[in-house]
Amino acid sequence: MIDLEGVSRRFGTVAAVRELSFRVPAGVLCGFLGPNGAGKSTTIRMIAGAIAPDEGRITLCGRDLGSDRAGALSTLGWLPEHAPLPGELRVEEMLSLRARMYGLSGGERRDAVDFAIRASGVAPMRRRLCGQLSKGFRQRAGLAAAIVHRPRVLVLDEPTSGLDPGQIDDFRSLLRSLKGETTVLLSTHVLSEVESLCERVVVIDRGTLLADGEVDHFRRGGADTLEDLYRGLLGGRLQ
Repeated sequence: MIDLEGVSRRFGTVAAVRELSFRVPAGVLCGFLGPNGAGKSTTIRMIAGAIAPDEGRITLCGRDLGSDRAGALSTLGWLPEHAPLPGELRVEEMLSLRARMYGLSGGERRDAVDFAIRASGVAPMRRRLCGQLSKGFRQRAGLAAAIVHRPRVLVLDEPTSGLDPGQIDDFRSLLRSLKGETTVLLSTHVLSEVESLCERVVVIDRGTLLADGEVDHFRRGGADTLEDLYRGLLGGRLQ
């Protein structure tokens, strides 16, 4: 699971995230919504261990990111909006190196690389240099790197950016296949994506929590669609 308790982060005099608390239960696919500047990317970077919170506590699968950083990050797969890939390595070399970083070796590592290549749909480019990939295949290769060690927690920041409609469908099928075994936090501006994939939704704005709950709960409360919920929470300020 992902658990944030009173998390805050400032950049100089600007409070990007303010006393943010929410929980994504184990095995749940959760949409993470908010307008530009809401603090989503800052929150995701804190969950991924890229930056530290100024205050508060983050745990992944019960492991405290502050006191057990290595243990917490061993459970995590992270795909930033712009996947950082080593341009001089071929896709399968990059994935093999990534798997080795997580302690996989021999046949176990080869199986992990084959799984990630198949699941992400990057097979046609497995021997292509990462630096020669199109934007869509860079995103696929980044996803493969995020799941090569079969993480228990997967954090995705605008993962379908740059993908064509067919690739988006493949990506959504992959996420559906992970339901129940992987905890997923999906940050996106595509409300229909959250509507079709997610059981739970967290909405933030200006670094604070606006909504946290099951999608069906909000529908029972009168929100026919996530767009209705989002429009109501943000006072009509839709992106």
